Amino acid sequence: MAKDPSERIKEFWAEIPRADEDFLGSIRDWKNVQIALDEDTIWLKDFTAEQAVSSEVQQLPNFLLYELRDGLLFRKNALVPSKKMRTALLWTSIDKALKLTFPVSNNNFFGINEKIEVKLKAGKEEKSAVALLSSISEIKESLIALPKFKLEKLDWIIIDDKALFLGNPLLSFPGKTFWAKDGHLLPTGFDFEFKNMSSLLQKKYNSDFEFWLLWDENGSVLYLNKSDFRKLSVSSFRLTEKSQEWI
Repeated sequence: MAKDPSERIKEFWAEIPRADEDFLGSIRDWKNVQIALDEDTIWLKDFTAEQAVSSEVQQLPNFLLYELRDGLLFRKNALVPSKKMRTALLWTSIDKALKLTFPVSNNNFFGINEKIEVKLKAGKEEKSAVALLSSISEIKESLIALPKFKLEKLDWIIIDDKALFLGNPLLSFPGKTFWAKDGHLLPTGFDFEFKNMSSLLQKKYNSDFEFWLLWDENGSVLYLNKSDFRKLSVSSFRLTEKSQEWI
């Protein structure tokens, strides 16, 4: 007997402008929800049916909810799709992707329940770079021309339209460099504002060191699962670049 198509499990996606990121704090504890960045848009997926119709979702400004069907995204009750599903996005659970806050130490005479936004400041010591974030469009021709021995000691991962290379020696490509500290990748020339913040954040949010926490200068952080990195080669680069195309 054929199954009633109405009984199929629905898969929900959503998008919200990056400018409205702060409003997502109301659903940050929904650890099942995955989040990814795409230019000026934040994508979300894996909502349960209950979450998709919850008051928390309905109150989010500029929030567009879709149902995924056969690689196409449909608005609620729509017969015609709004757009195609975006591929090659880097997904992270929402509770790890949003900006972190951390209690201020009592040594600074703040209440234990007060929170501050994690901030970076210009560092006083020079650190060796271990990672490089480069625009794929700028380096792809140079990379595929490099000999194998210059690539084989590096791991890499794709982040939107950029590639993050990790290892030593790094390639002499244009881009942004990072140094490593307690599982964090910090922009070269920067460090945490507070001395012990690095190890405290690591113990609280990355106790097993299964992630690299990639920071930018304004205090935003992206969790990168170490298992998602792959060995760098011309073939892996070409395959991944091709996978960025729309379905």
